Amino acid sequence: MIMENNMTAYEKVRLTRSSGRATVTDYIKGLFDDFIELHGDRRFGDDTAVIGGIASLGGMPVTVVGTEKGHDIQERLRRNFGCALPEGYRKALRLIKQAEKFKRPVICFVDIQGANCGAGAEERGIGEAIAENLYELGAVKTPILTVVIGEGGSGGALALSVADEIWMLENAYYSVITPESCASILFKEPSRAAEVAEYLKLTAADLHSFGVVEKIVSEPGNFSDATQKAQFMSALKTDMCAKISALKNVNPNKLVRKRYEKYRKIGRFAEFK
Repeated sequence: MIMENNMTAYEKVRLTRSSGRATVTDYIKGLFDDFIELHGDRRFGDDTAVIGGIASLGGMPVTVVGTEKGHDIQERLRRNFGCALPEGYRKALRLIKQAEKFKRPVICFVDIQGANCGAGAEERGIGEAIAENLYELGAVKTPILTVVIGEGGSGGALALSVADEIWMLENAYYSVITPESCASILFKEPSRAAEVAEYLKLTAADLHSFGVVEKIVSEPGNFSDATQKAQFMSALKTDMCAKISALKNVNPNKLVRKRYEKYRKIGRFAEFK
């Protein structure tokens, strides 16, 4: 169900950054059983901003990958505020290719303002790592479901969003750039971020209307309320189990063809004279 509220686009952007919001670790605890975290990209090291591993969803073995911001300042520093490094994306791809080998569906959670843009990330090939994920995920012969749970920023989000379906929480956003950065580039005035957020059409409702995302997920009124959070996780788990079960029944070659066409049609439009 598509939920409507009176929040502006920029108010939703700011809400995704609030400290009380559920992060990937909360979703792993609330949705999956027997999660085993796996580490490392087998090239350089491990990225704490990307969590990945094997778990059970309603009795089905799945691979889970997500970007983790952290809950408090200490954890956020340890997680690089969720800004993934090249080794994080390579770890994600390693686990997704492993899932393909063992015929496990993949569930990705996205909550990232943008990939890490530090000198180390550039030296180790952040652009190449993102590009490789975009290329490889398009041909993975196992179901992929991506859920944007907060911020979905730029290539950092895209690298985990080549999926058979993309779901968004109703107050999440998904955009090529943050409103603040866009306002700085276009108008040299970061203070116009609220105005720019409306132009970017970055809300779940906008992207659903464009056909970029398939489902808008209703949020609890308060993630900090244990009862509301548990009810939300239970409903989301039911929907995810149904969707993954349906995708598992699709021939792998057909799955890849449909995924390819899904992204080929984005941006197509009819021109009227």
